[in-house]
Formats: sequence, C-alpha cells, structure tokens
Amino acid sequence: MTAIRVLLVDDDPLVRAGLTFMMGGADDIEIVGEAADGGEVEGLVERTRPDVVLMDIRMPFVDGLTATRRLREREDAPQVVVLTTFHADEQVLRALRAGAAGFVLKDTPPAEILDAVRRVAAGDPVLSPTVTRQLMDHAAGTAADTRRAHARVRLTALGEREREVAVAVGRGLSNADIAAELFMSVATVKAHVSRILAKLDLNNRVQIALLAYDAGLLEEGEHGGH
Repeated sequence: MTAIRVLLVDDDPLVRAGLTFMMGGADDIEIVGEAADGGEVEGLVERTRPDVVLMDIRMPFVDGLTATRRLREREDAPQVVVLTTFHADEQVLRALRAGAAGFVLKDTPPAEILDAVRRVAAGDPVLSPTVTRQLMDHAAGTAADTRRAHARVRLTALGEREREVAVAVGRGLSNADIAAELFMSVATVKAHVSRILAKLDLNNRVQIALLAYDAGLLEEGEHGGH
C-alpha cells in the first residue's frame, strides 16, 4: 500500500510535534514536510507533493484561509483539512467555501484525526451534517440574502435530478443513501455528483452542501419543498 503523504502547517511547533508523533505510528501515513506559516505552503507542496495538507486556520503572516484558496487554484491541488480550535467559526466556513475538504478540532482524539486524513485522501469530506449546520447557522447574517440570490443563479445550471442530488448531498447523505432515497443506482449518483462538481466548478461535496444551503434548498426540503 502506498502511504498517504501529509504536509503539516501550524505556527505552533508543539502542535506539529504532537501530530508528527501521533502519525508516526501509522504505517499508511507519511509526514513529508512541515510549515510554520501559510506563505511556505505552495513551495513545500511543489517539493513534497502531499496528498493531504493539515492546515492551521490562524497563523501570523499568511493564514490558513489564504493558503487554502491558493492551493485549491492549482490543477494538482492536494486535499486540505483545516485544523481549528472552535468548530463554529466564520474562518472555518470561509476555508470550506475556498475548497477545504473538511476540518478537525485540535483536541480531536488521535484515532479520529488519522481517520480524517484517510477519508480525505480517499475523496470523502470530513464534516458531519450537525457540525455543518452549526457552522452555517453561525455564519448566517446580513450577507445571507446576497448569498442566496447568487447561489440560486448558479444552481440554474443543474437539471432537476442533479438538483435533487445536490440537496441530498447538502443533507449529509452518503451515495448509498441518496441512491435508495431517489431510486437510482450508486453509480448514477456518483455520475450526478461528478456532473454537479463540473457544472458548478466546485471542488468537493462540502462545497455542494454549502451552495445548497446558501440557496435555501435545505430549508425548503425540511418543509416538503423542492
């Protein structure tokens, strides 16, 4: 098995040391580099070619949000998992909108952090529906109407079936659950998700969920609408 290549980005050397020690015992994970600031990330990614970047959100010079946005603009972008202290954080939500595949709290048990790295490397976002809603509720405010109008315009690019799949992704359903609910095969669900990502120029399922939420589709679903 090829080891998952991980780059650690955190301005606290104790956090980096702790993560290195924790991951050092996993046969399927290899730490290929460390950075103390987001400004170092692009150069390190060029040299080390990580599969996953564990990215601190708050750093003194170039923060994790900016570094994530820069990385996700690359054609060969690695997956990004945000490291944070607080789950209900506007900065975390902005990082997810920028293309991060999820986040983990710094006090998350080691086994769960390892699982998060493995899942993201396999293409699965690391974000529970409950935490997604907490983040979204935290970020709701004066810009909500503007985001809703913009999101609804973007979603006009989707067909009816793709729109249904997007709402189901926003609700946190797995491909198998979506297939059962919408009476289609898992392969068809995967094809719809791929088309949604391509049509809307999105990076991952987290961004589909955020867009569906911004458009108000999840609220409509709760009240029986489409």
